[in-house]
Amino acid sequence: MLEVRNLTKVYDDGTVAIKNLSFSVQEGEFLAVIGLSGSGKSTLLRCINRLIDPTEGSIFWKGTDITSLEGDELRQMRRKIGMVFQHFNLVKRSSVLTNVLAGRLGYTSSWNSLLNRFSKKDHELAKQAMKRLGIESQALKRADELSGGQQQRVGIARALMQDPEIILADEPVASLDPVLSHSIMQHLEELNREDEMTVLCSLHYLDLVQRYATHVIGLRAGKLVYQGDQKDIRSMTDDQFKEIYGEEAVRLGGINGTVADAGGMR
Repeated sequence: MLEVRNLTKVYDDGTVAIKNLSFSVQEGEFLAVIGLSGSGKSTLLRCINRLIDPTEGSIFWKGTDITSLEGDELRQMRRKIGMVFQHFNLVKRSSVLTNVLAGRLGYTSSWNSLLNRFSKKDHELAKQAMKRLGIESQALKRADELSGGQQQRVGIARALMQDPEIILADEPVASLDPVLSHSIMQHLEELNREDEMTVLCSLHYLDLVQRYATHVIGLRAGKLVYQGDQKDIRSMTDDQFKEIYGEEAVRLGGINGTVADAGGMR
């Protein structure tokens, strides 16, 4: 189980990204984190895998306080937390295979990682991951030769190489069209259901939340303002919607739509 307790993150410029946030996630859940840009979704995910350090509070995973880990303990913990990024975070000039193999860096000696040396077993794991994501035929292409949807599949395959127990997906479909968005979400759903992998995924689009998430939390200005399961999100009231997205926000396409207003909020 993942448990966030009274988490606060204040950046050096004084910006309060998360304020006294508490919630828990059971193993095997698919949790969607919703809210406007700047609501604290990305900060939350990056605190969980310690890409950034929280200012206050604790994050417990299977009884261990992640926020207290350092050195080897932190590196070992990160092995089991896969990360999928909005903008893919690939080495664009490197091949798909090289990018996927990067997911094994946490299991490789520093010397071998510098020389980009991976074992035969790692190469076999990479082949299996690419086949599972439908990109095996693209293995020798440069990452920047691929479409956005294909690049995100590379990102998921790279995360899969860590043999993770939890996946953090930071707005993984924000730059993709609706068809590709569902394709990527289906891959995450497969990992959640078939591999019993816990998934935390920040999203803007309520139709995707309703289709794929088992549980939902809503953030506004770094605070928890909504919490529910799949049934709750499907019956979200206008008042609850505005509590998350603001009084000026409107739904495009009704309850299944995205979020927008005259200011261009998503």
